[in-house]
Amino acid sequence: MIVKNKKSHKIKVLYLYMFPLWGNGSGAWLREMVTRLAKRKNIEVGILAPDERKLPGVKHFYIKPPQMGVFVGNPELKGVQRYQDMNGKEITDIYTSYLTRTVRVVEEFKPDIIHAFHTAFIPPLARYLKVLYGTKFIITTHGSDLHYLEQDRRLIGLIKDAARVSSYITANSTFTRNWFLEMFGRELSYKTRTIPGGVTIKDVRGMVDKINKDYNLKGKKVVIFTGRLTVHKGVEYLIKAARKIQGEVLILGDGPERNYLQSLINQYKLTNVKILGYFSSNERDILDAFYRRADVYVAPSVWNEPLGLVILESMAQETPVIVTRTGGITSIVKNGYNGYLVRPRNANEIAEKVNKLLSDDALRARMGERAKQTVIRRFTWDKITNRFLNLYRKFSNGNGKNKRPH
Repeated sequence: MIVKNKKSHKIKVLYLYMFPLWGNGSGAWLREMVTRLAKRKNIEVGILAPDERKLPGVKHFYIKPPQMGVFVGNPELKGVQRYQDMNGKEITDIYTSYLTRTVRVVEEFKPDIIHAFHTAFIPPLARYLKVLYGTKFIITTHGSDLHYLEQDRRLIGLIKDAARVSSYITANSTFTRNWFLEMFGRELSYKTRTIPGGVTIKDVRGMVDKINKDYNLKGKKVVIFTGRLTVHKGVEYLIKAARKIQGEVLILGDGPERNYLQSLINQYKLTNVKILGYFSSNERDILDAFYRRADVYVAPSVWNEPLGLVILESMAQETPVIVTRTGGITSIVKNGYNGYLVRPRNANEIAEKVNKLLSDDALRARMGERAKQTVIRRFTWDKITNRFLNLYRKFSNGNGKNKRPH
């Protein structure tokens, strides 16, 4: 008798997300990862998020909550209230809308795995769905969610219970992993993994001439910052450093600090600093071309930056970086090797390191090449996607529940 091989089971993963898929690091991570997963055999991916834009090969489930909220800020959600400032009814209304919509999506999509793509709010939803449907789930923490939870502890108990029942927890850096365990309990360490975000390495050298022409940069030394203009990013210290920086300083981003930062530029009468604003998803190649064109990238964060995808994006374009010695950044940048680490809130040190790189072409090229090789070795999206896929396969093999060591 001939026995036919059984058709291999297609793993179905549903991602739960509470923000637009553009305008922030975790959204960029989710887009890049699911786009790659959608091309793989034997896996089907769906996203539930408040964003109607579509990704190829991905099943989208749109949700429109009663109101949007932010942890810190998002250039696509200008003027939106922070979650920590919402009252109990506002939080409940948002939460209820997500619960109702998610139950319907689970009925339709029938996922094997639910992936809660932030620690705040979403894990208790996944916990509830496990009670109703038996669906196993993973939690991913990005760090900004933990910062929010330190300010607003109202849901800590629900999240801790969800973390206890989850099959795996992943963090974007060793720093974030330790932060999570300090907050929710070291007893969860046995099922907590560090899987960083990644970057796409593109050849955008052909667009550098356009950048030079459009922004009058030909022959000039260029220093850039990209990201949300919030107090945590410390951009004011880059502006203060610009008084001594021997080159053009370009700030690419938007946010609640923009007016204050512009007032500093005016106060110091700086002619070498310009705020260029937010670049949308349709301008991704232009943003990469700015990374390529820049001689130095500066990330002057004043808080414990969990990882810093924009830093990796810059490094992928062979641009050396100057970053503050905080949080998960120190797992990316090795001082004097692929960039420099400086003390937070120290404009003089930023200026000193920037000028050192600007004045030494050979040093800058050497550090830039090392920066790119760092990304290739550890932070490409294919490597990151494979690591998550390996976790998902454990679920499909019936081993999704980690055994706690005795």
